[in-house]
Amino acid sequence: MNEPENGAESNDNDASQHASSNTVTHSQWQPSRIAIIGVGLLGGSFGLAVRREFPDAHIIGVSRGQASRDSAIERGAVHEATDDIQQACKNADLVVVSTPVDRVAEIVIDIADVCDQQATVTDLGSTKATIVSAVEANELASRKFVGAHPIAGGEKTGAQHARDDLFHNRTVVLTPTDATDPQRLARCKDLWQRLGSRVVVMSPHEHDQAVASVSHVPHLVASLLANLPSDEPRRLAGTGWLDTTRVASGDPEMWTAICQENRLAIVAELDRFGDSVEQIKQMILHGKDAELMSLLDRAKRIRDAVANPTGDR
Repeated sequence: MNEPENGAESNDNDASQHASSNTVTHSQWQPSRIAIIGVGLLGGSFGLAVRREFPDAHIIGVSRGQASRDSAIERGAVHEATDDIQQACKNADLVVVSTPVDRVAEIVIDIADVCDQQATVTDLGSTKATIVSAVEANELASRKFVGAHPIAGGEKTGAQHARDDLFHNRTVVLTPTDATDPQRLARCKDLWQRLGSRVVVMSPHEHDQAVASVSHVPHLVASLLANLPSDEPRRLAGTGWLDTTRVASGDPEMWTAICQENRLAIVAELDRFGDSVEQIKQMILHGKDAELMSLLDRAKRIRDAVANPTGDR
């Protein structure tokens, strides 16, 4: 049985101190059968991208519903689609799991013995520590698996919204450990670079701490802001409210799973956020306008620098 795709928000934290060279080295590895488990926005976009990069590869997608399978084929993300994970992964030399994060490890373990002996298995999940730990408890699955998280996506779901350039100029985090096979790690680096992504390598724990700050807590805050106004004030909502709450349109089931998988890091960042809310409340309450201006100015400079890293105008 297949699981729906794990969509992701579109925050893009470069973390350049960890980044590998962005020079693309075309390896000799050419996957011939690629299985994508979960062909929604991310899985479908991955299918379009690898179909362009590996035109001779046969791509098979897995989705639970017939409508999802039809959509993936119609969009051109896969050559064929099925609801049978085992059949899809049989003899595959590249398997990509794009499901809710609470299902990734189980699927990786289940398919480890049916895909090709030399297969590379990876995922697109936005949490890593729990997934990697669970996979590494299984020797066969651990040898084949490389954890990955492309910092790309959007609030819209489904293969009908897939794009072959979704990962272009986006950061992809790889999270190897001492148990990760170096050859498969090199394949994943090369694969993502060939798709136009910037590759960042960090530990699963470092990854989860970082994305709690730049992705998971911002999503929860957007959800709180979306729930804040009552019916009457919502009539006045404009582009500022819509921009600030955009990611709150993401899949609630997916985001609940993310919070379950990255619970401690998210709670720690929520504590920090709560302290910041109290700080700004006291500035406003006690008329500390200079401090408030300084905080707002710093926030503007940080946001502008991330949004426009080259300084172009």
